[in-house]
Amino acid sequence: MLFEFFIAPFAEFAFMKRALVACLALALGSAPIGVILMLRRMSLFGEAMSHAILPGAAVGFMIAGFSLPAISIGGVIAGFVVVLAAGAATRATDGREDASVAAFYLIALALGVTLISTRGSSVDVMHILFGTVLAVDEAALLLLGAVSSVSLLLLAALYRPLLLDGFDPEFLRSLRGPGGGAVYHLIFLGLVVVNLVAAFQAMGSLMAVGLMMLPAVAVRFWARSLPGMMIGAAAIAAVAGYAGLLLSFHANLPSGPAIVLACGVIYLVSLLFGRVQGLALRLFRAPHLEA
Repeated sequence: MLFEFFIAPFAEFAFMKRALVACLALALGSAPIGVILMLRRMSLFGEAMSHAILPGAAVGFMIAGFSLPAISIGGVIAGFVVVLAAGAATRATDGREDASVAAFYLIALALGVTLISTRGSSVDVMHILFGTVLAVDEAALLLLGAVSSVSLLLLAALYRPLLLDGFDPEFLRSLRGPGGGAVYHLIFLGLVVVNLVAAFQAMGSLMAVGLMMLPAVAVRFWARSLPGMMIGAAAIAAVAGYAGLLLSFHANLPSGPAIVLACGVIYLVSLLFGRVQGLALRLFRAPHLEA
């Protein structure tokens, strides 16, 4: 009984195996980046970028259909255009960066949905917005694996500069020169965009950020150190991917939303029972602190 429920779907069906591998690759590449975004107070930036890539993906879809290279290249270009446009608008007007990002991502989201709607069916719109992780093929797996590997290597190589850029950018500029911090910041933003484009292939525009941010937000209730948070976030994302695929298979639910819902359940459990500032722990300690 246990084997049939927990293991048989992945042992018997190739599409479930590919979906699980895709989720594991996303967990390893995206979740540690989500931790850095959270610590930099840029959580909503990831959400904005997941929508900002939509018009580029839509243009790739209009040109070549569901072509992995066309959609990926279009998404990367659109993501960088939004990042650069938001940065330029912020510097030119002395406005807040989050306001500029929000404005450009909303424009990009509306433009992307409009482009898809004019050339595709309602099924195409749902596919691009919510993804089809169960339909991931070998080419998409290679892309996900490559992006995850490059992300981990760059995070390992640039760990200290990225850490300094997030917590003490002035000190980093004193070490690397005036442009040093900007270079590392751009590299990090590039990692965010590329990982979201990779996740887009499996999770769609609306769900792509789920495996990046929810595990990162959940792990702060379990770990204190940055390496511990990165490893923990990747583990949470992997467990959520596995649980979401099982839920999707047995309950006949959309796979992408099921995976994000599994992440959400883990976050709520962490919020309530986490050993680092979890609500239950704080309530349990309250009488002792008052005494």
